[in-house]
Amino acid sequence: MKFFFFLSFIALMFLEAFGNSHETDKQALLKFKSQVSEEKKVMLSSWNNSFPLCRWTDVTCGRKHKRVTGLDLGGFKLGGVISPFIGNLSFLISLNFSDNSFGGTIPQELGNLFRIQQLLMPFNLLSGGIPTHLFNCSKLLELDLFSNHLGQGLPSELGSLRKLFNLELGKNNLRGKLPVSLGNLTSLIDLTFAENNLEGEIPDAIARLTQMEVFYLQSNHFSGVFPPAIYNLSSLQSLGMFGNGFSGNLRPDFGNLLPNLRGFFIGNNSLTGAIPSTFSNISTLQSLGMELNSLTGNIPPSFAKIQYLQLLYLSGNSLGSFSAGDLEFLVALTNCTHLQTLSVASNRLGGDLPASIANLSMNLNQLDIENNFISGSIPHDIGNLIGLQSFWLSENLLKGPIPVSFGKLSGLVELSLFTNKMSGEIPYSLGNITRLERLYLSNNSFEGIIPPSLGKCRYLLDLGMEVNKLNGIIPQEIMQISTLVSLRMSNNSLTGSLPEDVGRLINLGNLSVAHNKLSGKLPETLGKCLSMEKLDLQGNSFDGIIPDISGLVGIKKADFSSNNFSGRIPEYLANFRFLEYLNLSFNNFEGNVPTAGKFKDATIVSVFGNKNLCGGVLELRLKPCSLVPAGKSRKKLVIGVSMGLSLLLLLFIASVSLCWLKSRKKKNTNEATPSTLGFFHEMISYRDLRNATNGFSSSNLIGSGSFGTVFKAFLPADNKVVAVKVLNIQRRGAMRSFMVESESLKNIRHRNLVKLLTACSSIDFQGNEFRALIYEYMPNGSLDMWLHPKEMEEISRPSRTLTLLERLNIAIDVAVVLEYLHLSCHEAIAHCDLKPSNVLLDDDLTAHVSDFGLARILLKFDQESFINQLSSAGVRGSIGYAAPEYAMGGETSVHGDAYSFGILIFEMFSGKRPTDEMFGGDFTLRSCIRSALPEQVLDIADELILHNGLRIGFPVVECLTKVLEVGLGCSEESPGNRLKMSEVVKELILIRERFFKSRR
Repeated sequence: MKFFFFLSFIALMFLEAFGNSHETDKQALLKFKSQVSEEKKVMLSSWNNSFPLCRWTDVTCGRKHKRVTGLDLGGFKLGGVISPFIGNLSFLISLNFSDNSFGGTIPQELGNLFRIQQLLMPFNLLSGGIPTHLFNCSKLLELDLFSNHLGQGLPSELGSLRKLFNLELGKNNLRGKLPVSLGNLTSLIDLTFAENNLEGEIPDAIARLTQMEVFYLQSNHFSGVFPPAIYNLSSLQSLGMFGNGFSGNLRPDFGNLLPNLRGFFIGNNSLTGAIPSTFSNISTLQSLGMELNSLTGNIPPSFAKIQYLQLLYLSGNSLGSFSAGDLEFLVALTNCTHLQTLSVASNRLGGDLPASIANLSMNLNQLDIENNFISGSIPHDIGNLIGLQSFWLSENLLKGPIPVSFGKLSGLVELSLFTNKMSGEIPYSLGNITRLERLYLSNNSFEGIIPPSLGKCRYLLDLGMEVNKLNGIIPQEIMQISTLVSLRMSNNSLTGSLPEDVGRLINLGNLSVAHNKLSGKLPETLGKCLSMEKLDLQGNSFDGIIPDISGLVGIKKADFSSNNFSGRIPEYLANFRFLEYLNLSFNNFEGNVPTAGKFKDATIVSVFGNKNLCGGVLELRLKPCSLVPAGKSRKKLVIGVSMGLSLLLLLFIASVSLCWLKSRKKKNTNEATPSTLGFFHEMISYRDLRNATNGFSSSNLIGSGSFGTVFKAFLPADNKVVAVKVLNIQRRGAMRSFMVESESLKNIRHRNLVKLLTACSSIDFQGNEFRALIYEYMPNGSLDMWLHPKEMEEISRPSRTLTLLERLNIAIDVAVVLEYLHLSCHEAIAHCDLKPSNVLLDDDLTAHVSDFGLARILLKFDQESFINQLSSAGVRGSIGYAAPEYAMGGETSVHGDAYSFGILIFEMFSGKRPTDEMFGGDFTLRSCIRSALPEQVLDIADELILHNGLRIGFPVVECLTKVLEVGLGCSEESPGNRLKMSEVVKELILIRERFFKSRR
C-alpha cells in the first residue's frame, strides 16, 4: 500500500511538472506575440487560451511530452522584435523566422536552447552581431542568418559548433577576417560568407573542410593569392569568389584537383596567367565565370569536351594575341550542345569570325564577343541560332553587310553592331524581330534608307544608327514605336523634315538627328515628348521659330545650333531647372536674350553667331539692346550706329592700306620693318634669314604647321642656332596668327615657354610680303616625334623612348606653363592649340610650349574687346584636341586648354592619337581610357613605357591610373567641371613625389 502511494506521489509530481512546463511554453509564445508589430498580430490570432497550445498556427509539439519542438513562422512578414522569452522553449529543435521583418538583436537567451538543431533567421532586419551565447547550442546542424544587418566580426567561438553542416552568414555587413577556428567545422557541406566586408587571406585551416560542397565568398575584400587550401576540397560542387582581390595564377592541374565542380565563379579579381586546360577534365562543370581579371594566353579549345557546359564568362581579360587562331575555341564550342551563355567581350581576340559560329548550340541565348579585334564578316547562316536573345558584336573590325537571316531570330531582344566597318543596306528583315528592344548600328558605313519595317519592332527602347551613310527620310513608321526611349540618327545624310508624329513618342528621352540634311519647320507635336532630356538638332537646315516646347521641363541638353531658326528665343527656357547645356548658336534668332534663370550662366547657354541678338548677361558679349522706342527714332538710332561702325571700319582699312603702301615703297628690300613689331629691340632682315637657312632649303626644314613652315637656321653674328617660323601669307588667317603670336609672347616670360627672340616683317626678293618669327632652337624636337617614333623617318627618329618619369615631368612642365598663362599674366591667356607637336623639348627634355598662333588674350568685356571677338570668330584648336564647346561656337576660355591638356595626357601615356582610325562616334580616346580604369590600365598603356626604366616592384598600375585620372578630370564634357590647372599641377607633383620621390 505504501508503495502504491509512493507511485501516485511520483505521478502527481510529474503531472505538476509537465503542467508547469507546458504553461512555460505557452507564456513564452504569448510574450513573443506581444512583441510582434500590431498590424501583423492577426497572423497569430489562434495563439490564445481558447486553443490548445499544440494546435496554434505553425507550432509543433513533441508526441511524448507535448512540449513545443518546432516553430515555423517563415514568410509571415512579421515585424517587431524577437522576445527573449523564446529562450524558455527548452525542448525546441527547429526555429524558422525566415523572410520576416524582425529588427533589434538576436536574443542572448537563444543560447539556452541546448536541443536546437535548426535556427533559420534569413531575410530580416536583425543587428548587433552574432551573440556569443549562441555558440552554447552545440547540437546545431543549420544556422542561417543570411541577409540581415548583423555587422561586427566573426567570433572565434564559431568553431565550437562542430556539428554544423550548413552555415549561411552572407549579406550581413560583417567585418574583419575569417577565424582560424572555422577549420573545426569539419561536417560543413554548405558555407556562405557572400556580400560582406570581410578581408584578409583565407586561412589554411579551411583545407580541413573536406566534406564541403558549396563555398561562397563573393563580394568581399579578401586578398592574397588564390587560396591553396581550396585545392584540398575535392568535394566542392559550387565555388563563388567573385568580386574580391585574389591574385596569382590558377594551378595548371586545377581540373584534376576539383573534379566535382558544377559552378566556379571567380570574376572581378586580379588573377593572372593562363586558363588551365585541365578544366576540360571537370565533366560535371556547367558554369564557369572568370571575367574581369588579367588572364592571358588563348581560350582553350578543350572546353569542347565539357559536355554539360551552359555558361562561360571570360570577358574583360587580356585573352588572345590580336591574330588568327584566337577564335579556334569558337569552332570547338559547337560541340557544347547545352551552351546557353558565352561572353568573351573586351579581350585581345583577333582573326576572322568563323562561319561555324552559326553552328553553336540551339540553346544559346546570349553571345557577347564585343570590344575585340575580330575581323571578317558575320556568316549568312547566323539565323540558325534561333535561341538567341542577346547578340553583341560591337567594337570590332567586322566588314560586310548585315545578313538577311537575322530576321529569323524572332526571340532576339538585343542586337549590337556599333563601331565596326560594316557596310551595305540595313535589311528589311530586321523588322521581323518583333521582340527587339535594343538595336545599335552606329559608327559603321551603312547606306541606303532606314527600312520602314523597323516600325514593326513595337517593343524597341533604344535605336542607335548615328555616324553612317544613311539617306532618305526618317520613316513615319518609326514614330509609331511608343516605347522608344532613345532615338539616335545623327551624322548621316537624312533629308526631309522631322516627322509630324514625333509627339507620339511619349517616352522619348533622347532624340539626336544632328548633322544631317533635314529641313523645314519643327513639328508642333515635339512639345508632347514630355520625357525628353536630350535634344540634338544641330547641323541641319531647320527653319522657322522654335515651337512651344514649354512642357519639356525635364530637358538637360538642347542643341539647336547651325540651323536657320529665327524669331525670338523663348523666355520659358530660362525656367528649365534641369538644363545643363543650351546651344542656340549660328541661327537667325533676333531680339533681346533673356537674362533670368539659366540664361544668367554663360557656361550653360551659347548664342554665338546670331547677328540680330542683343542684351543678355555680360559674359555673352552681345551688343546692348536699344532703349529707344520702336518707330522712326529707333530706325534713326540703328542707322546712326551702322554709319558709325562703317566709318570706323573705313578708317581702319585706310590706315592698314597706308602702312602697306609705305612698306611697298621701301628701296632696300632687305631692311627689317618695325611696323607693329616695335617691341623687339632688334629686327632681322630677310637677307640674313635667307642666308641662315641656305635659301630656306628643305635640308633645314624641321616642321610645318597650320600657317607656316619652320626651318633650322644658324646666325653667324650671334653664333647661335635658332628656329625660324616663316608664315604662309597666302593662307587665310596667317597674318592674324602672326600678330596674335607676337602679341601673346610680347610681355610673357616663362622657363617652359619657347622664347621668341625677334621677328622679320619685310619684303622678299620678288617683292612679296614676308613675315617670320625667330625662336630659340629646341634640339630634341617635338613631343610628337617622341611619342610616335615609328611615324618618323629613320634619320630624325629619337634614339630611345621616353620613360614613365620623363613623361610625367613633361606633363608637369606643360601644366605649370598653362597655370602661368591662365593665372599669372596681366591678362589671362588661352593657348587654344595645345597638342604634342606644339610641345618642344630642350637638351635635358624640359618641355617648352610653342605656337601661339591661335591664342586668345581674355580681356574684360568692353567695346574694344567686343570688336576683337567679332574679328577673331572661328573654330579654335586642332581636331581631336579642341574642346567640344569650340566646335559648337562656344566662347574661348582657359577651360578649353584644360580639355586639350587632358587629351595630351591620354596620348602621352597610351601612345594613341585621339585621331586614330580606331576611334569614331561615341568611342573616343577618352572613353577608351575611362572604360579601362583601373583594372585594365595596362591594356591601354603605351607598351614603350612598360619596358623602359621601371624598377622591379614599381607600382606601375597605380601610378598610371592616378595620372590618367587627372586627364579624365581635365577633359570632362562640361567646361565648368574640368580641373583648374593649379589643381592639375598640385596633383601631378604629388604623384611624382609619391612614386619617384621628386626625381626629374
